[in-house]
Formats: sequence, structure tokens, C-alpha cells
Amino acid sequence: MKQDDIVLEINRLRKERNAIILAHYYVDGEVQDIADHVGDSLQLAQAAQKSDADVIVFAGVHFMAETAKILNPKCKVVLPDLDAGCSLAEGCPAEQFERFVAKHPDHYVISYINCSAGVKAHSHCICTSSNAEKIVRSVPEGQPILFAPDRNLGRYLIEKTGRDMTLWRGACVVHETFSERKLIELMVRHPEAVVIAHPECEEPVLRHAKFIGSTSALLKFTISSPAREFIVATETGILHQMKKASPDKSFIPAPPDGTCNCNDCPFMKKNTLEAVRNALATLEPEITLDPALAAKAKRSLDRMLELS
Repeated sequence: MKQDDIVLEINRLRKERNAIILAHYYVDGEVQDIADHVGDSLQLAQAAQKSDADVIVFAGVHFMAETAKILNPKCKVVLPDLDAGCSLAEGCPAEQFERFVAKHPDHYVISYINCSAGVKAHSHCICTSSNAEKIVRSVPEGQPILFAPDRNLGRYLIEKTGRDMTLWRGACVVHETFSERKLIELMVRHPEAVVIAHPECEEPVLRHAKFIGSTSALLKFTISSPAREFIVATETGILHQMKKASPDKSFIPAPPDGTCNCNDCPFMKKNTLEAVRNALATLEPEITLDPALAAKAKRSLDRMLELS
């Protein structure tokens, strides 16, 4: 089936199902273009919470669809490909995290949204890269903090806020692939380019960035900046929105350490147009959660949304 025909089918099914499509900035551009809402984790969580649709098709990864179900339990939530996981979430199993938290009973637990419902249930507050600094600063001075699961974001927040935090030692496989050596070589070839980076990147890459921020913040920076050329150290899907917003500017993906396309998230790329169409047609795979677990996880998400 041709792409145009698939899009027509998606639009027909979306209307029949009273469905909305949420798409993260990291999925392929053709999927972003048919979505009702495109955004980062915070923006999509807010969109899911506010939706009065019967069905949410979440073009993203599993923890994001879980979050949508937690925030809007009456809505049917489907994920185009159930194998669309996340290295951060998978690297922090809920059972192990529960034991880790138990060893630090006096700590306030902040977990990055890239985690399972089980981890959220053992957290006091969730954060995204958009609001992480604000949420860390909201914790009273003197209150010890445990931060999970991203050690790179945690280390960045320690530097930004001066707060001493106990970190879970997880990392994003995409954001850890960027090569400082290759980045410097790229900067030499493009001396006018401005380097921008996501805080999940490792410190050697961040030290070369003129601007560090969440995915949505990076997009906003490229729109407002007078610069004409950018080297972008995050997942390449965001370049689609950057090019749409600023067609007269150039965007260069930061190079990974190797010859593979490791700066593409393989999980996000499972969200194809065909997979979205199939999810709308079958309403599967559906995301379901134990109500008691969802209720515990929702408390930490509600706290984040209140602070946001």
C-alpha cells in the first residue's frame, strides 16, 4: 500500500475510533506529520491527561504509553509495537529499584520519566528533562535525594543545582554513543555551527555545547537563535521538527562512536505508519496496568504535573 493510502486509512480509522495519535519527537518524520500532538515526554503526558478521546495511539515507547494510561485510565491506550522499549527503563527493574530505595529510607526519590510504572510507584516525584532542575530545586535543602535511572542527567543536575544526590547508574544507549573526538572533528569542519545537546549526553560531549536542554528546549533554541547552522547531540528524530520550523537553517546530527546509526533510537523507529494504521485497526497491542500499581505511580506523576 502506498504511503498516501496508509495516511488516508489512518485518518478514516482515527475518526471512526474517536482516537488521537501522540508522537514523540524521536519517531520518524512521516509519523510525526500525521500525529495530533507531537512533543517531548512532558508535553505528551499533559496531552494524554487532558484528552477526551476514546483511544490514544502512542507513537513512542512503552513507558510513555504506560504514563498515558496512568494519567487517563478510562482511555484505551495502544502502542504500535509492543517491542518499543527503552534502555533506561529496562536498566532499572522495579524489584531492584525497590531494594535500592529501601537502603536509603530517608531520601526523597525523584525518577526520570523514562522508567516503568513499577519504578514510578516507588518514587515521590517524576521529572522530565524539561522540568528536572525545577523539581530538584523544589526539594528542601538538607533533604537527601535519590535520583534514577539516568546517571548522566543526574550528574548534570548535581552540577546545575549544587545538590548532592545518590544516583542509580543507568544510561540511555543513544545519548551515550556520541563521540567527543568525532564531535570535535565535525566542529572543525563547521566552525560556524553551534553545538546543542541533551543533558542525557555524557559530560565530555556536554562541555562543547553552547546550549543544553530538553528536546523541546533544543527545538525552541534553534528557532530563536540567530545562528544558521547547528550540530545537534540528541536522537535524530528532532531534526525533522527543526527543519520544518527553520527551513533556512542547517542541522547536522552529532556523530556516534562507530559507523552505525546509533544516534537513531531503534525502539522509537519501530513506530512506522503501517504500525500506527494496524494499531488503529485492531486496537492492539493495548496497554493495561494493575489498578493498584497505577494508582501508586499516578501520585508521583501528579506531583510532577503540579510542579510543572
